[in-house]
Amino acid sequence: MSNTQFRLPVILILLPIVLVCCSSDDAVDPSANSADVPTVFKKIYGANDVYVDGNYVVVKVSGTPDHKSPYYLGTTLESSLYEAYNGTNSSFVINPNRIATQNYTFKIPINPAVNTNHSATPLGAIGVSLNGVPFFNQYAGPSQPLAGEINSFDQYGGHPAPQGRYHYHVEPFYLT
Repeated sequence: MSNTQFRLPVILILLPIVLVCCSSDDAVDPSANSADVPTVFKKIYGANDVYVDGNYVVVKVSGTPDHKSPYYLGTTLESSLYEAYNGTNSSFVINPNRIATQNYTFKIPINPAVNTNHSATPLGAIGVSLNGVPFFNQYAGPSQPLAGEINSFDQYGGHPAPQGRYHYHVEPFYLT
């Protein structure tokens, strides 16, 4: 796999930024702070809501991709978004999970700074793409390379984890 697959220009708000992913809703009035949202965050067309809360931009997304996928098979969106795998990976194997709507809330610092304590990225969502789909890190699990898992990426470069959490690990060329 080439290094260009890992540069992820779409992330636009990711690795140079320390990202905090939250699951609870804060009692903030988003409409009062939406005018202060930096322009780059307004490009996230997959967001349900984007607003400023103190020193953070809050991005709320459902995590469901706007493109078709074989992972919509057997879901309520099958009739409009299911598409059999038609990519170039002759080793493609569909995993047993299916796409389900999530409730992600990302809190991203408006003025990020490099953390002096460099550490590995955690498992799970570490950022959000333009279409509202989360990015996971470069591992299939704790210190497990993506080598085998790559064969379950659909034609758009993503796949769902358990509980239907669709995500990308590499650059989604569909978006770039």
